[in-house]
Amino acid sequence: MDSLLDRMKARMKKEPEREEPRGPDFWVETSDSVSRLYRFDAEGRLSVKVLSDSRPVIHRMVESFLNKFFPSGYPYSVNEGYLTYTQFRALQHFSSAALSVLSTQSLLFAAGLRPTPAQATAVSWILKDGMQHAGKLICSSMGASMDSEPKSWRILADVLYDLGTGLEVLSPLCPHLFLEVAGLGNFAKGMAVVAARATRLPIYSSFAKEGNLSDLFAKGEAISTLFNVVGMGAGIQLASTVCSSLQGKLIVAPLLSAIHIYSVTEEMRAAPVNTLNPQRTAMIVADFLKTGRISSPADLRYRENLLFPDRLIEEAGNVKVGLPLRNIVQNPSKIEELREIFPKEKFLISQKNKKTHMILEHSATGEDALRGWLVAAFTAEMEKSGSTSRMVMKAAYEKMETLFPMFLSELKTRGWHTEQFLDGNGCRFAF
Repeated sequence: MDSLLDRMKARMKKEPEREEPRGPDFWVETSDSVSRLYRFDAEGRLSVKVLSDSRPVIHRMVESFLNKFFPSGYPYSVNEGYLTYTQFRALQHFSSAALSVLSTQSLLFAAGLRPTPAQATAVSWILKDGMQHAGKLICSSMGASMDSEPKSWRILADVLYDLGTGLEVLSPLCPHLFLEVAGLGNFAKGMAVVAARATRLPIYSSFAKEGNLSDLFAKGEAISTLFNVVGMGAGIQLASTVCSSLQGKLIVAPLLSAIHIYSVTEEMRAAPVNTLNPQRTAMIVADFLKTGRISSPADLRYRENLLFPDRLIEEAGNVKVGLPLRNIVQNPSKIEELREIFPKEKFLISQKNKKTHMILEHSATGEDALRGWLVAAFTAEMEKSGSTSRMVMKAAYEKMETLFPMFLSELKTRGWHTEQFLDGNGCRFAF
């Protein structure tokens, strides 16, 4: 190996005139359905070009529709038959909604209301329900973040639901603003419904030890149905006694809401989610550096910060994921330097403002994120001992290469899924 290196050095000395100048560095970033090309010119200035502008308007409209209503990476991220399933599901909801409008109008007529007022009331009621659908549409664009932090979003869903219910309870205080108050309440409840349903599967999956996800889901829904019925019975009893007046409702409703939020928080804390996201990855690496062992999903579940999941963990290198590459790299030589330190890797690491920023390629997996995180943590550890040269990151990379096979094997044994890294839809790059 040394003789080969010597021959290469000798050849470079003999033929310096054959060395060709390097072209300007460039990369492509995709964010919010727009692809941008970033390029350094010969003088080191950064230029930006929006690649997607060259497409016909209809193509951009189709892509925007797909990003809003289809899973990320469609059609490659789903199994065969998903489009057919979605088409008939859309038809199902269309016909159901239309039938609901007719039934609401019929019920109002049956209640003895005259045609004209009944129609006005029906329209108001339908507009109120329409606000719930608006909330669902807005919340549906946050699916990637829900994959990354299902526990936090599940708690937020119940907070939003209680907020919407609270507005409905208060609506008798301002009957002249019924449509506005009830509409806002339904808007919050619409967002809550989407967030609750979207996070249900990741939570159930964390308990499916033997691939029994369907059974877990069915039994969970059975328990929910049973206690919903019991709760409705209790609610009817309260409504006819303690809460027969608005004053009683204002006392009991906050108490029930507090019990509700406390219950869902403890419910989420008990779930051992086994997918890799920024917070859980940082905790795994920090524990590995401190104790030399790999924590399991069950070990970390009660230590996850559900209110501030984006917190940085100093023991794991203060790593922040998802910042655009253009905010990290200021000149072409910086990209070349990072690519030399991390050859053939699907991540780049750069230190800035006492933080370590990690940028991932589009095709990066959980294993790639773990490799980058270990490098960042080892670098921070070495710098504490007084080393401040560029060689520190190189030494950290070599240390990671030595330990990673054992680290990854133990990680999988402890039950972690390393096929994907759920970064919450952060920016990624492609050279």
